[in-house]
Amino acid sequence: MNHTWYVTFEVPTDGTLSRRRHPRLTKTFATEAEAKDFARTKFNDGLIVTAGTIIPHLPRVSIPSVEIPAWLEPRGQVDPDQ
Repeated sequence: MNHTWYVTFEVPTDGTLSRRRHPRLTKTFATEAEAKDFARTKFNDGLIVTAGTIIPHLPRVSIPSVEIPAWLEPRGQVDPDQ
């Protein structure tokens, strides 16, 4: 399977790890829809999430954590607070 999208998310601390800085995990996905579904779950759990396309996939897409809420909105739907 050719994965072109990734989602990186912080690992919640459970107190058993020795003071690692911001431990993160990354999962890869074949489609943007699959990546969004996974990212939405992690974001709704209160975790910091970033996403994007894997190099050399074009066009290159990088979604920083501050843009994740807008990326997760259904297409055509605009946030009325903006």
